[in-house]
Amino acid sequence: MDARPAKDRKATRVTTSLRFSPPWIGPSEKSGPSEEIESPDSSRAENRRKGRLAQPAAIRLAHWINIPLIVIMAGSGLQIFSAYPALGPLGGKYRWYPFQDDAPPSWLRFGGWLAGARHWHFAIAWFLILNGLIYLIYMIASGEWRRRVFIPTRDTSNALGMFAYYLRIRKTPPPEDFYNGLQRMAYTSAILFGLVVVFSGLAIYKPVQLHWITAAFGGYDVARVVHLSCLVLLALFTVMHLVLVALHPRTIVTMVTGGQRG
Repeated sequence: MDARPAKDRKATRVTTSLRFSPPWIGPSEKSGPSEEIESPDSSRAENRRKGRLAQPAAIRLAHWINIPLIVIMAGSGLQIFSAYPALGPLGGKYRWYPFQDDAPPSWLRFGGWLAGARHWHFAIAWFLILNGLIYLIYMIASGEWRRRVFIPTRDTSNALGMFAYYLRIRKTPPPEDFYNGLQRMAYTSAILFGLVVVFSGLAIYKPVQLHWITAAFGGYDVARVVHLSCLVLLALFTVMHLVLVALHPRTIVTMVTGGQRG
């Protein structure tokens, strides 16, 4: 302790250097000691996540159940659409849609005729919704969403780097976690498209009883456009997914066996 009178003391200023690290830089890449103290509860939760299979049983089951359900839903939906293969109200069809009055090819349709397709579509829809709800509840309750869902502050830089790598702008891929940024973006988008498909489907299924949902989409005809558009986007996602699976066939084995723990 300084014994000098207060008037003889010189003021000193203590400075601490502050360093900014972008949100996509992990703790291991940051310089300097970490001051974050991890609680025992969060540590145990992290250890449980690290000890899980790459693809837990609930994820695998929901994945394989989804395949026949989505195929039937898409085929029966196109059969329903072929009864009026146009977009826009009668007498006011949308000019921007180039396939007005052109029904989808028969090999893409399922259900035989309008009534048969409606029976299949509305029966299978509830199984698809139930499967999706179980999947989402498991994702949230188990914490799986942390390593699968796209988080902008964590994954944007990685997604841009991976996109540059695919375009051959970047020579090496960015560091990859459980999924890379583009994969997380794709899977998150597919979940969002699925939610929009469900609500837009309810809007055109019961436009009077669920008029508030129909109004949220801008009316019956707009909800119909949104419903078909999400089907196309999900189809494109499926095509990309199959291409990537063909390029990395080991992922099929992982989706059957669960893969390694980590």
